[in-house]
Amino acid sequence: MESIEKHIEVDKKILEDPTTSPQARRHIESELHELEVYAKNHKKEIEAGDHHDPTALELFCEVEPDADECRIYED
Repeated sequence: MESIEKHIEVDKKILEDPTTSPQARRHIESELHELEVYAKNHKKEIEAGDHHDPTALELFCEVEPDADECRIYED
């Protein structure tokens, strides 16, 4: 997607479609939740012009910051 706002908009449209399968609906609902949490937590950056669509890892680390995959080690 071109921006986080566009990604959220597309996910909401998919959920409005009654023909969306239950499996796809669960996936999109989970993704939408993660996108909304990310947008809430990064509101200042988004308002400052950073509208990038976060990667799956960025979304995961936003809701699970203590996961091994999200640890950052500095020298």
